[in-house]
Parts: sequence; structure tokens; C-alpha cells
Amino acid sequence: MQFTVHQRFFFDAAHTLERAIETESSRRIHGHTYWAEVSVRGPRNPDNGMVIDLGHLRARLELLRDQLDHHFLDEVPGLGKPTLENLCLFIANALADLEPAPSRIRVWRDSIGDGCVLDLS
Repeated sequence: MQFTVHQRFFFDAAHTLERAIETESSRRIHGHTYWAEVSVRGPRNPDNGMVIDLGHLRARLELLRDQLDHHFLDEVPGLGKPTLENLCLFIANALADLEPAPSRIRVWRDSIGDGCVLDLS
């Protein structure tokens, strides 16, 4: 039997973005409230009844949040261009050593309806 557990966090950050459809607002520094959800899939450990200790996962997500919250994403080491796709990869790479490893990363911006999902399983 496989279970999937999730935890979410949010961060506020600024960025710029060059894109094929050039808009003045994308090129200027602007900000968003981002939400991220990390899913972990696996069997329930019979000793503790959990797929993963959510307290441990929360501590790791707080470290990630500290790297992103109120930062200029263009300058975050290891992120690359500040796209939703790269944010998913950045989070996945930062959590790759978790056991079990994340199975899905989701990043979205409610205010404008954009989002991205990275399936890792």
C-alpha cells in the first residue's frame, strides 16, 4: 500500500523575466507570492505509522523558504532563470537526499493563476 503525504510553504520574492512575448512588466523587477507543495510517496513505516516524519520535512522546507523568501530570485545560487519550472527543479534538488525522496513538486502563483508540477516518481 502506497501513501502520498504533502506539505506546503509560501514565499514572497521578486524577479525579472525575459520571454518570447515581451512585456514591460516582465522585464521590470516585480514580485509574487509563490506557493510550493512537496509530496512524498511510499509505504507506511510499521514502526512509526508514517511515510515520512512531517516534522523533519517541515524543517527542510523552512530552510528552503529561508533561501527564497524576500529574495531577488535572479540572484539565488543554483536556481538559474527564475521560472516556475526552475523553481520546481531547485526544490527537488534541495530535497533529493530525503528518504523517501519527493515524488512530486508543485509551485504556483494564485494571484495570476500560473503553476507548474514536476513529477519525480
